[in-house]
Amino acid sequence: MKPAVMNTFGRTDLEVTSFAFGTAPVGNIFREIDDATSEAMFDHAWEAGVRYFDTAPMYGHGLSELRTGHALRWKNRDDYVLSSKVGRVLHPAPRGSIDFAPWVNAGAFRMEFDYSYDGTMRSFEDSLQRLGLERIDIVFIHDIDVYTRGAEQPEVFRQAMDGCYRALARLRDEKVVKAIGVGVNEWEVCHEALKQRDFDGFLLAGRYTLLEQDALNEFLPLCEERGASVVVGGGFNSGILATGAKPGAKYNYAPAPEEIMTRVAKIEEVCADYDVPLAAAALQFVVAHPAVASFCAGTRTVGQLEHNLAWMNHPIPAEFWTTLKDRGLLRQDAPVPG
Repeated sequence: MKPAVMNTFGRTDLEVTSFAFGTAPVGNIFREIDDATSEAMFDHAWEAGVRYFDTAPMYGHGLSELRTGHALRWKNRDDYVLSSKVGRVLHPAPRGSIDFAPWVNAGAFRMEFDYSYDGTMRSFEDSLQRLGLERIDIVFIHDIDVYTRGAEQPEVFRQAMDGCYRALARLRDEKVVKAIGVGVNEWEVCHEALKQRDFDGFLLAGRYTLLEQDALNEFLPLCEERGASVVVGGGFNSGILATGAKPGAKYNYAPAPEEIMTRVAKIEEVCADYDVPLAAAALQFVVAHPAVASFCAGTRTVGQLEHNLAWMNHPIPAEFWTTLKDRGLLRQDAPVPG
């Protein structure tokens, strides 16, 4: 089974698979995944042709990077693309002194936000050590959004543009990394970053999906104009676009509100008419936009990973997308597959 096509990332020579393996779950978010399950998912993804892997120091307080490096260590380094993030520095600490939430049985490191030039360089070097690999291809500035930083966000954003960006631009100029970007939960933050600095791409969580297309207004057109790529994480809006509008469905990490449940139920009616799994429509819609290079999904089991890969390849007739638009369930200007 193929994870679909290869796409160029930004203005670089990097080629990423349109399905990326996201490693937040192997950092033990919410509940523990054992080493054997983690390794099995990496192996299965590789055998299925996945060649883009995304990790971060935050994921499991370093555990995700440790597991990612272990899984990829003996692969030909030119055969895959790896991204990680900066913005947090990890410090060794006694386990009893660390608040791990929402991570479970994570790495013995406490996390500290640091968007300075020196902190960025340290974070990058520490990531290489945890990974045990000779390079990271793409580095994103992590979590400089309102969702994560609240009222501090404007000052945090300024610090990141002055500190992180300066460090990452130097690493790119020196060809230590090939691409730099921003990884956040809000397209508006990505848009502002691209207006201010020369970024190659973005990791955007949950803000361009079958339910949300406001990024089409300004951000995605600017990406096309500037030659920047987008990796979409959270493409199922944290659950409901994979599970459907069933009781307890999650939307953006909280119980889905009534209007979202109703909208998803209407999309499911069209899915039933065309025999299309809702999750397949959600996944394939995202990567149809010319600026979107990859859909990044994290899974907890090999079975979940298999489902994602199958959804990527499920045939969807053109009439399906036309019907969604005709019924007002998808923006008329939204690019669709085929």
